[in-house]
Amino acid sequence: MNHFNSIIGKSPALEALIRSAQIVAATDVTVLIKGETGTGKEVLATAIQKSSPRANKPFITLNCAALPEALVESEIFGHKKGAFTGATNDKIGLFKVADGGTLFLDEINSLPLSIQSKLLRFLESGECLCIGETTPYKVNVRIFAATNMDLNALIDAGEFRRDLYFRLNVVPLELPSLHERSEDLDLLIEHFFKNFSATHNLEAPVFSRAAVKVLRSYKWPGNVRELRNLCERLCILLSGRNIEPENLPREFTLVKSTETVGGYILPELGVQLEELEADIIYQALIRTKGNRSKTARLLGISRDALLYRIQKHGLASH
Repeated sequence: MNHFNSIIGKSPALEALIRSAQIVAATDVTVLIKGETGTGKEVLATAIQKSSPRANKPFITLNCAALPEALVESEIFGHKKGAFTGATNDKIGLFKVADGGTLFLDEINSLPLSIQSKLLRFLESGECLCIGETTPYKVNVRIFAATNMDLNALIDAGEFRRDLYFRLNVVPLELPSLHERSEDLDLLIEHFFKNFSATHNLEAPVFSRAAVKVLRSYKWPGNVRELRNLCERLCILLSGRNIEPENLPREFTLVKSTETVGGYILPELGVQLEELEADIIYQALIRTKGNRSKTARLLGISRDALLYRIQKHGLASH
């Protein structure tokens, strides 16, 4: 069974990633999965684990950002009764629970520095230290880590250990954003509508060509997760209907109001239009070495219009 079929898409960037992931799956190497929020890092980690020699062993996931700093160490490494206030019983850490299998540390960028040193010790020696114990224990656990942030920037800011980064970054796998693989939109929409129509026992809606064009121009800050949520919402609210641009959420139809046809975005503080026009004409003249016919073609205006603007802005010497 090909567990990577759970990752929908045929774009070159995604297919290259999956080929690398399939090779990695057959080994026992540490993996660092990078990508924006919503790109499917946990889906990729699950596919690698299910395709690995540890497929029938425990696969434990921990979101490092979901727990208070005071509880992270106890959750990962465990604690002895009485080790700290509130430790009324012994607690087995996730490393022991995952022994023989895989531990997936999502949002590793949120792991406190004090815990990073203990994770580094495990990666170097296989040893863990339970809170309240003086003797470490050994486990056989493969580590997957994921981040939606630039760890190098966190290293420069003193918020992430450089030596831990090198230990985790043995095989980096970076998921492309949905905007970078917009050619996969049709496959993803078909997949989500099929699933949600079956789940909710509703007829799937259909996107019009105009609506698809809007979807392709959207930046998708929430990536595949955002598309998934949109498809479920439309499947429920507009079951069986033809979806036009006006049926899409407001953030989708705002795209064209902030951009010109050419894609130029007006800065927040505006521009000095006269200065901008003069600067663009000057740059065009430099590029064409003063050839005014070529400059006019480059700017998409007539030669007479160019001559008028050259005189207007005092660029006649160029």
